[in-house]
Amino acid sequence: MSITRRTVARSVRILGVASASAALALGAAGTALACTINDFSAEAKCDGNKGVITVTDVDPTGVPATVSVYLENNGADVKKVGEQVVEGSSAGVTVTFKENWKPNAEYRVHVKAAGYVDEDIEPNLSTPATACKADEKPTPTPTPTPTPSDTTSPPAAEEPGTPTPTPSKSESTTPAAATPSNVPSPAAGDSNLAETGSSNTGIIAGIAVVLVAIGGGAVFYGMRRRGSSGNR
Repeated sequence: MSITRRTVARSVRILGVASASAALALGAAGTALACTINDFSAEAKCDGNKGVITVTDVDPTGVPATVSVYLENNGADVKKVGEQVVEGSSAGVTVTFKENWKPNAEYRVHVKAAGYVDEDIEPNLSTPATACKADEKPTPTPTPTPTPSDTTSPPAAEEPGTPTPTPSKSESTTPAAATPSNVPSPAAGDSNLAETGSSNTGIIAGIAVVLVAIGGGAVFYGMRRRGSSGNR
């Protein structure tokens, strides 16, 4: 079977249409995956008793983007809170700005990714109506208990030049020598007897020995006479 020119032309035409369709599909898919402002979101939160503003990037292509946060007042920028670079992912990447925001405040969040996006997140971010509070209550300081030294006032100092009162005769103390003693004095004879006994003890002992010897001799002599009388 011979291939005619008409058949070849038709085949080329079909391949061209298919290629064009594939190119359009790839272009559409690439556009869908490109970084857009819809990939970014902002939120005001509390970190303990301090406020923070977080911005999350869910761009799966990971295009680097610069995020800038501004405090707004009546549609004008009051101050720039900060600026950070974020590279997103399908799981989401979050950057945090420390900002002690007030209730019902308004912030503008701008995102810039070269060749992809350069605009604000709409609408502007509004903070909650309640400010951040500390998680723990402060511990009360104990009241110190006063010590006796704190409550007792020091004695008043005497004024110079004030004469010291002199006690009267009736209030003066009687000399110790004039006060009669209640302790009985030793009798005069006690001292003499003690001295006499200590000096005459030997004489009295000698007389006692002589008297005992005489008595013993008298008894012996009397018994001897009684024995002689019985023998007769």
